[in-house]
Amino acid sequence: MQTTLIKTCDNPRCTCSSCTCADCKCGVATLGELERRVMDILWAEPGRDMTGRDVLELLPGYAYTTVATVLDRLVHKGLISRRMDGRTKRFTATGTRADHTAGVMHDALVTARDPESALTSFAGTLSQSEAAALRRALGKP
Repeated sequence: MQTTLIKTCDNPRCTCSSCTCADCKCGVATLGELERRVMDILWAEPGRDMTGRDVLELLPGYAYTTVATVLDRLVHKGLISRRMDGRTKRFTATGTRADHTAGVMHDALVTARDPESALTSFAGTLSQSEAAALRRALGKP
């Protein structure tokens, strides 16, 4: 009897069970313009449950159904959670803006053909204060 080894990918955000993807696409959800605006609203008040109407009030010019659709898509992307309060749906962000930004940056790095060059180029775009913040984050003076 021959045993088949299951290879798993090295993507830390992989959600596949026994992933055998040659090029894993799991990772941070990308955001469309309106999705980003909705997330900006939810990220601005961490931990606060908001209804679709609450979000709509902060997005003039949109129909309620449009906002409700965007909220549903963000639930499916895993960026917000939904809970029922009687017959009312309440939404809250599942992470912070910083978490999402870090995930986007990480996904860009892991898909780069030459991650070291990408990091070097990125470091060259940082202001002195941004470079200092990065050094502090890495635990270096």
